[in-house]
Amino acid sequence: MFDPNAARAAFCLDPDWLTLNHGSFGATPRAVIAAQQGWRDRLEAQPTRFMTMELPSALRSAASQLAGFLGADAEGLGFIENATAGCNAVLRSLRFTPDEEVVVLSHGYAAVQKAAGHIAGGAGARLIEVPIPFPRPDTAGLIAALEAALTPRTRLAILDHITSPSALVLPIAPLIALCRARGVPVLVDGAHAPGQVPLDLTALGADWYAGNCHKWLLAPKGCAFLWTAPARRAQTHAHVISHGLGQGIVTELDWTGTRDPSAFLAIGAAIEAHAKLGGTALMERNRAMARAAGALLATRLGTEVAARPEMAGSMAAIRLPGPGTDIAAMACRKRLLAARIDTPVHALAGGLWLRVSAAAYNQPAEYEALAQRLPALL
Repeated sequence: MFDPNAARAAFCLDPDWLTLNHGSFGATPRAVIAAQQGWRDRLEAQPTRFMTMELPSALRSAASQLAGFLGADAEGLGFIENATAGCNAVLRSLRFTPDEEVVVLSHGYAAVQKAAGHIAGGAGARLIEVPIPFPRPDTAGLIAALEAALTPRTRLAILDHITSPSALVLPIAPLIALCRARGVPVLVDGAHAPGQVPLDLTALGADWYAGNCHKWLLAPKGCAFLWTAPARRAQTHAHVISHGLGQGIVTELDWTGTRDPSAFLAIGAAIEAHAKLGGTALMERNRAMARAAGALLATRLGTEVAARPEMAGSMAAIRLPGPGTDIAAMACRKRLLAARIDTPVHALAGGLWLRVSAAAYNQPAEYEALAQRLPALL
């Protein structure tokens, strides 16, 4: 049986804070931090020996463990520091022309959208933004919006598996299938997906999938991956070109220069910690708690939640009263932080939206506490 008190004790979180924002940076269990430190100790005992004799095989072993969790093959999986770096690697591997277009979603992660606009725009290609019907979109509306944006000029579609500001778990499989039917390569930004929803990357059929492990999979900060489908591996290169150029994408990613690889090597401990906390059952528990939290807050505020149940995950976005701008969102966020409450606020569709997370260390009483304190803070 799940023990919330034991789960809380497994993390290093400050008890004086109301931490309902696992989605931004995650939180790493003590056991995983200890495993990471063990790898650091091995590295520092003799750096040259470790980097040249131990690291290559250790990285491939860690990649195999992660590939098994993701339903992928290790031959196409390399470690990166974050999903944005993986998206940059893909974008910089493509050669755009002035008559081409890159399709992104209106709720896409800003850093990835900026990278796409910068790289494609440098070649004269256009960025096409697909408007996500919001709030409470449905699958049919999403598919129709994406289909309307795809043209013979579309060179790449960048699809979010789980949107960051609005916390929508998108129907990624049919969206990918639509792009494939139109001959459009797909890069999935899965920053929030590993550990939050079950994954089978091979079955999804994307050309590239970038995901973070330091969020919902409980790995140390700076542990992420890029998986590349077999047909795309020859043309895909690391975001940092180094000694491995020409030896395949995985070799390129395994060595981009001197860095601390301990976060990557601790992935086995992270997968184990996730399993001990419940694995798939933990995902279901978190999803149910986030849904209940969203309903509670929306009822207390007299507003609404952003997602229908079929697109709800371990985060929930709740509309705050009144109109919203980026300046208002930042002001609200600062007031919450000053009150030791960690929940991001975003301006979307003309309103302000509060995003709460439900992680292993959270309990229902925390959302009740937030509901009681919000009116005064707003």
